[in-house]
Amino acid sequence: MNHHLMKNNVKKYQRNCLVLTEKGQKGRAVSQSENGIYRLIDEDISLPVAIIKQSALTNNLNWMQSFAVHHQVKLSPHGKTSMTPDIFRQQLENGAWGITVATPAQAEVAAMAGAKRIIMANQLIGKTNIAIVEQLINEFDVDFYCCVDSKVNVQQLSQHFSNSYTKQLLKVLIEFGVQGGRCGCRTPQEVRELALAIQDSPALSLAGIEVYEGVIHGDNAEQDIRTFLKQALTSVEHLASDNLISGQPIITGAGSAWYDVVAECLANLTDYLAIIRPGCYAIHDTGIYLDAQSKVLQRAQVNQGYACELGGDLESALEVWAYVISRPEPNKLVVGLGKRDVAFDAGLPIAERGYRNGEAISVKGLTATAVMDQHTFVEIDGSSDIEVGDMIAFSTSHPCLTFDKWRYIAISDDEYQVTHWVETCF
Repeated sequence: MNHHLMKNNVKKYQRNCLVLTEKGQKGRAVSQSENGIYRLIDEDISLPVAIIKQSALTNNLNWMQSFAVHHQVKLSPHGKTSMTPDIFRQQLENGAWGITVATPAQAEVAAMAGAKRIIMANQLIGKTNIAIVEQLINEFDVDFYCCVDSKVNVQQLSQHFSNSYTKQLLKVLIEFGVQGGRCGCRTPQEVRELALAIQDSPALSLAGIEVYEGVIHGDNAEQDIRTFLKQALTSVEHLASDNLISGQPIITGAGSAWYDVVAECLANLTDYLAIIRPGCYAIHDTGIYLDAQSKVLQRAQVNQGYACELGGDLESALEVWAYVISRPEPNKLVVGLGKRDVAFDAGLPIAERGYRNGEAISVKGLTATAVMDQHTFVEIDGSSDIEVGDMIAFSTSHPCLTFDKWRYIAISDDEYQVTHWVETCF
């Protein structure tokens, strides 16, 4: 990416944020409001619509930040969940060390949102992608880290940055993986050999080791993860003692399911910079991450972990609201909500509440059975009085794949009054 294109993207981002701040509902159909208040339950906003309850989001940010502080680990939340600059800023303002991303394009969004430390928990591959990162570091003065797990990639990165007019030093993390897993060196010996190759590359600087424990499954997953993290930490110690790491050694891991185990294994490492990277905690859900968090709390009860002492819990912050558009059979509803609007890969949407003419109605017994492009089929008791035109608020499972379906998401208070809109950047 060239200098002028980067600056144009920054201006475009800043301009969009200004429009969203001034007009609030950019890109959404809303009714006129004399006092600037738009109430979902009074049908002031076009449906379907995705909303985030600000109080739940704030609760989740505070909860995880407190968890990280207690264990003396840094929090660099994965931005891929929301790809929403407004949420990135809230996470950073709440104490996050940095933002984690998966691609150079996501890194650009994080930098424009104000992140000064960015971990790309992925390999940096391809001439244009490498150029984007180089320009990003130069324009935004960010502390950027990417993963490497092959000598070929080390050579590619070294060649580019050695010939760069900016004379920048690229910080890299060796990814340590498991057999049958995702990316990463499979053995400590491979890690060491790659570290030596990085040392021979003057344009690269080894910062530490990155892992992703979420690929470890099975009945003994917890113990296997602890063993894996111990191996990773031992490798960091050996690399540091051999002066193969520049600066304070980094060790980083943790998705949204095993962050507690990772934090415990990396807690209080005064000689190292330990960083956890959960992403879905900010939004949470009522599906796979509710189940994962329940297991976190169960482990805390068994191991006397801090998650129980902390009090409170993560809350599902995201809902998608839609109308009942048909009741073609006594036991069947069709709702104007589909694959274009809500995640369906890890469980179908769950009916939480209903409204008619501004009043709450029961949605007890409603069960989503199938989702099409623009429709959700809902099984219903034949005696239910749900009718066409009623509004239903659905919770979701796997928030990542609901966020990426929306350009703008409403932020609401606890009375479901929309206070403003935020833009996603997928």
